[in-house]
Amino acid sequence: MKKSTVILLTVAAFIALVFAAAMIAACGKDESPRTEGGLEAFDDYVSITLTNTNGETSYDIYKSDGAYGEYELVAGGYTDKKYSDTDKWAYYRVDGYADGRKVSSRVYSYERELFGDSTYIFSETDDPDKVSEVINEIYADQRGSDNGQFAETRAAIYFKPGTYEVKVNEGYYTSVSGLGLLPTDTDIADFNVDADIVGGADESGWINYNATCNFWRSVENIKINDDVRWAVSQATSMRRVKIDGDLALHHNGGWSSGGFLADSVITGIVDSGSQQQWLSRNDEWYSWSGVNFNMVFVGTEGNIPESNWPDSRVTDISTTPAVREKPFPVFEDGDYGVYVPDLRENSTGVSWMNGETGGEIIPLSEFYVARADRDNAESINAALAEGKNIFFTAGIYEMDAPIVVNRAGTIVMGSGYATLRVSDKNIDTLMRAMDEDGIMICGLLFDAGAQSTTLLEVGASDASADHSDDPICLSDLFFRVGGRSDEKTYVHTCVVINSDDVIGDNFWVWRADHTYGVGWDVNVTVNGLLVNGDDVTFYGLLVEHFHEYQTVWQGERGRTYFYQSEIPYDPPSQDDYMSHDGTVNGYASYKVADYVSEHDAYGLGIYSCPHNPTIKVDNAIEVPDWSGVRIEHAIVVWLDSDPCIQSVVNGEGTMINDWQMTINLCGGGKVY
Repeated sequence: MKKSTVILLTVAAFIALVFAAAMIAACGKDESPRTEGGLEAFDDYVSITLTNTNGETSYDIYKSDGAYGEYELVAGGYTDKKYSDTDKWAYYRVDGYADGRKVSSRVYSYERELFGDSTYIFSETDDPDKVSEVINEIYADQRGSDNGQFAETRAAIYFKPGTYEVKVNEGYYTSVSGLGLLPTDTDIADFNVDADIVGGADESGWINYNATCNFWRSVENIKINDDVRWAVSQATSMRRVKIDGDLALHHNGGWSSGGFLADSVITGIVDSGSQQQWLSRNDEWYSWSGVNFNMVFVGTEGNIPESNWPDSRVTDISTTPAVREKPFPVFEDGDYGVYVPDLRENSTGVSWMNGETGGEIIPLSEFYVARADRDNAESINAALAEGKNIFFTAGIYEMDAPIVVNRAGTIVMGSGYATLRVSDKNIDTLMRAMDEDGIMICGLLFDAGAQSTTLLEVGASDASADHSDDPICLSDLFFRVGGRSDEKTYVHTCVVINSDDVIGDNFWVWRADHTYGVGWDVNVTVNGLLVNGDDVTFYGLLVEHFHEYQTVWQGERGRTYFYQSEIPYDPPSQDDYMSHDGTVNGYASYKVADYVSEHDAYGLGIYSCPHNPTIKVDNAIEVPDWSGVRIEHAIVVWLDSDPCIQSVVNGEGTMINDWQMTINLCGGGKVY
């Protein structure tokens, strides 16, 4: 029987959910084509209605593979009122004439109307100078005019298969992706993430190459033909990338603090530089350089630094027990789809070497493409009720009710840091995934509002189904409480996992610690993550600044590979920050319940920097003294050099200098 310290579903919320489900079931399916701006799209062709708003009597119609390519005349002196073509994804420019004079010119594109103005799709036939100009404009916008790390703009950049002589510098809330089946199908000349303001900070917070606030950006499924700078910290993702050159995880040695690299090949050296901690999973490279606080490698091939804890703070796990790589969109055989990789077990290296794919393409027609300018919980739930998967385009979606995912195998994915935000009407949750096989949720930012119980729930409190053959997979999911405005925010527990056999792959669960709406009584929480399900595995779990335990693990046989956490900066006093009924100073960051008999965690880094120097935390990690509970390679770092955290695990730890304490292994009630 699952135990929980939190009551997560009120009677009122349950009644509301049942009512919402009934309303969704009552909705009929709309078979009409999507019509906007005179363009209708059907399964295998588009039709353009030609208007005579300016007195047009004839039209010249041009066609291009891409928005910024060369347009070729396909119909001159056209006089009919409709024009149809089987090339559904082409761009059409229509010049209208009256009395021999051109009086109008307009570009029609189903691609652009489907994915919206915040999605930019480039074709190999596009003018590279124009592509570079657009990318530079996106970057300038995504830097933000008022502290870019909390900007309201979102952008998704896609490159169809081909070769692009362009440079990409990626800003906040941006995803950059190739649309080929393999990363080598899409070549980009140059790609970087910088932190290059010297001598003073701009609105984005950059100063002297400090990348510790370089959040909210991702790159996947491309080949880069040069050295790459990827100076990032949390809530970032580099996946399924081939780099023909070196990869630097910092900018000129400026501060940087944690990131995620998976399913990627680097032909040169990965230079971690100033990175405090990092997770690499299922990668291949020539060599890795540098070790700081906590470097974790899982299923990775190549020259990895020797693990000699604590002198070399490296955790090397030879194989990845089980993982399903994140789904990604593709443009294949002239049409869009979503590629869903197969589950891999006991794997090493990348999933795509030697042209292997190991998955299936689901046609885009099986997805509902959501846009923030028109969609809400009602329309998305209606699409789910019809059996659709969901593709969230870049934007911010105000949700006044939970999204309910209740069909096995459903894919819910976002692009361009698509953000689901709690509206003032929603006191429940943003998304509730039911206890069904093979659900995949990925690429989303969950943003707190005035009051909600959770932001994501996986399985009801009585979940018990066996998903071991088809796990629930959660990839690149990020959760935020506060920081974006002066408004107060509240979430009891950001993420609750009740289902068994769940795989989490790159989470940042964050109670904001800076900018707007931040304070002990302003962005109010209890816990970051609560795991009640059995056999739940995380690769890359980052949970920070919550009022009580950052992570509470109550299910059996849980596994964590890389954990990064800062305890809250802002407890006003010790009396405000006491656990165990007021008998223990502070709250452990990583808490495994006393009755759990089996648990494994590898490569944990827990940090403190309290504003009040009198605050003490007795234990960074609390686990039961059972033979099946194992903590391997854990470190405590006092970022302000004040020994706030008193021990690493259960009162134990070994000082290695005046600002760090470690444990090599804690298992079976013993510390080694």
